[in-house]
Amino acid sequence: MANDIQLADCADCLCLASRRAARTITRAFDHELRAFGIRSTQFSLLALLELKGPQSIGDLAESLGADRTTLTRNLALLEKQSLIKIRPGDDARARIVSIMPKGKSTVARSFPAWRKAQMAMTASLGGEMVKSLHRLAQASSK
Repeated sequence: MANDIQLADCADCLCLASRRAARTITRAFDHELRAFGIRSTQFSLLALLELKGPQSIGDLAESLGADRTTLTRNLALLEKQSLIKIRPGDDARARIVSIMPKGKSTVARSFPAWRKAQMAMTASLGGEMVKSLHRLAQASSK
């Protein structure tokens, strides 16, 4: 190995740190939402549909920053639980996702648990870190 490579610098890898932090945050939200039979990713998806109304799968993927394959798997689970409905769009290739009454009820019932996790993570991270995280997330969606 070349003498100029300083692999010890990898201990401070931002990519690794951000992935570990994301898993920690996700576990905190999942822990609070478990009693409602959903995960944090599913809550976010249901909340987005409740806020914005029916969306194409492509628009949902873009809003959530998710790849379509992962999103399609999550949608299938939610549809199986009757939390959402997927129908063909005007374009034969498009599929439109809508939140169902059971999904609306799940969001309403689980919202206090989501808020508890949100407050705990905000307190743990601190206001400036939360702002930085939001700025980074916004920059990546451009």
